[in-house]
Order: sequence, then C-alpha cells, then structure tokens
Amino acid sequence: MSLGLYVHIPFCSAICNYCNFNRGLFDAAQKERYVPALRAEIARAGDGSAADTIYFGGGTPSLLEPAEVAAVIEACARGWALAPDAEITLEVNPETITRERLAGFRAAGVNRLSLGVQSFHDTELRRLGRLHSAARAEEAFQDARAEGFQNISLDLMMWLPQQTVADWLDSVEALTALGPDHASLYLLEIYPNAPLRDEMARARWSVAADEDAAEMYLSGLDRMDRAGYMQYEICNVARPGRASRHNLKYWTDGEWLGFGCGAHSTRGGVRWKNRSATDEYISAVASGGQTAIEYRRLEGEDRLEEALFMGLRLNAGLDVPALKSRYGVDVWDRHGGELQPFVEAGLLIYDGRSLRMTRPGMLLANEVMAVFIRSTVR
Repeated sequence: MSLGLYVHIPFCSAICNYCNFNRGLFDAAQKERYVPALRAEIARAGDGSAADTIYFGGGTPSLLEPAEVAAVIEACARGWALAPDAEITLEVNPETITRERLAGFRAAGVNRLSLGVQSFHDTELRRLGRLHSAARAEEAFQDARAEGFQNISLDLMMWLPQQTVADWLDSVEALTALGPDHASLYLLEIYPNAPLRDEMARARWSVAADEDAAEMYLSGLDRMDRAGYMQYEICNVARPGRASRHNLKYWTDGEWLGFGCGAHSTRGGVRWKNRSATDEYISAVASGGQTAIEYRRLEGEDRLEEALFMGLRLNAGLDVPALKSRYGVDVWDRHGGELQPFVEAGLLIYDGRSLRMTRPGMLLANEVMAVFIRSTVR
C-alpha cells in the first residue's frame, strides 16, 4: 500500500472552545518561518517511495497562502513518487476562503476540501466559538463548487450544548441539500481542559440525554442513507468512490508520514511524534536537529490490537482470515467467547470470515473494543 503524507498546520484565527488539537493563534511572522521548516523536513525525509495521498490538517490550513500550499505539495512530489491521481486534501474553515483563494488552492494541486461547518444553526456555532455563520458555510461550499472542486467533505457535530434531536436533523437536512461528496458526522467530545466545559457550567447549558444522542446518531445516518450516501466508518459517509483515501490508511493498518509540529507517523512497525511546540519544531529543523521526540516500536500484539480497534470502526469490519495470516492469531478463536453476547444482541455480525458491528452496535463500540483490551491485559 502506498504511503499517506500528513502535513500539520497549527495556525487558527481563533481557538474554538472545544478543541483539543495541537494549534495556536495565527502569527504571520511565525508562519513565514514555519512553511520553510516544513519544506525542509519533507525534503530531508523523502526517499522516493510511492505515496498517493497528502492531507493538510490543523489548525486551519486554509490560512496558508495558495503559493505556500503549492510549495509544500511540490516538496512532497520531489521526495516521493506521488501517484498521478493522488488525493490532496486541504481542511478549510468557511471564513478563511474566497473565490480567489479557492482558485489558487486548486491551481496549487488541491483536489479535495474538508470544510469545517459543525452546525447550520448560528446559535450553536456561537456556543462553539466558531467565526462563521450558517449562511457563510453554505456560500463557501457553493464557491468551492463554482471553482471546480468535485470532491468536498463537510463536518457536522452532534450532541452540542442545548441541541435537540430536531436541531440536529435540521443541520443534516441542510447538509444533504448542499450535496457534498463526503460527510463526517460525529459527537462532540468535551475534554476536561476545554474552555467549553466552564462555559457550559456558567451558562447552565446541558447536552441531550444519552438516548437522544443515540437517536441523533441513528436518525442522522438514516437520513444520509436516504440521500444516497454510504456509511463506511462509524462517523463517515460518502458518495460511491468518495471515501477518504487518506483516512482509510489509519483504519486499514496502513502507513503514513506526518510533517510539522505535533505530527504523528507510522511506518515499518514504528510510531513517532514530532515536537509539539511550533517554535521548538522550527528551531530543530533549522539546526538540523531531531524533530521527532517520541518513538515507539509496535510489537506484534500492539499492532494486532490496533488493527482490531481501527478495523472494527469500518462498516466492512475485520477480515478474520487476513488478520490470522498477518498476525498469526484467529481473532474469533481468541475473543469469540466474549464477543458472542454482542452477536446475540444484534450488535455484532460474524459470518465465519468477517467480524463487523451493526449500526446500533457502533453506539457501543467502546464496550465491544474493551474485549480486546481485557484479553490483552490478562
């Protein structure tokens, strides 16, 4: 399988109150140093291997200038044998793009956009600290279509503070009306250190009951089914042929290289992480020092456990014979006794070859996956 290349852009116009990613406020001077550092790290790592995806994540990658994105893509193309049909994704926020900038990104080589909408209700967007409005999100999508982007993904978040099932379905309807090629529908996670947690306490906002969250998930995906989308992962749906090729590498035991501050890589049974602090990362590259600070060799059991966790997220589930061939373990022989109750409850399907979760089972994914942890710990 060809490599995926991930490029981390840490800059944001504002810090969303729920975000737990490696990011910071936009600093033009810092960006001027960061992009050359990225290019240098990429050039240093290039070994001519085949690669077929580039993913600009963040942060807000659309705060880069199109010429800067083009320069990074060029560095990737020089370092690796980039497939002619490579999927090149740029995460964008609606308030950061114009028709002119979109044209520039497309000319730079970007052929897929991931648009961070999160909600089509202005009240919900304000609670999340987002800078755009619902109208601006719709306009940004239409602008992208007008500039020739034929592969656009939209993100929506459910289980937001004060959100009802009806509110959520309104956003889903707005998304399907636009007709993106891919969508990610995921539950808000409120991290212990997130400012949103304190804001919710002060404003006495609450999230819906668990049963309503389950209804949001199931009814939202049912609506996407009716609109012609296919669910292929717990939180992701796509038109035929539009599943995220880059993210599938994470879920199918693939390999990828990450560049930029805080980026993760997995290759040859080794996982590593770059320095998180932006200035430290820039200095390490400039001095010829080590950008990676955390290395971990994934042994057989570690790799198997991760393959189980990630593969079970997919609608296709786990190919039990293929896993046995690769890791020497029959997953059903090892775990079947503990998984059988989930099968009997209609949450898992095992047909002798594949092991996969049903849609209701995906609501209890953590409980199913805990079986693998318990068995490993023993």
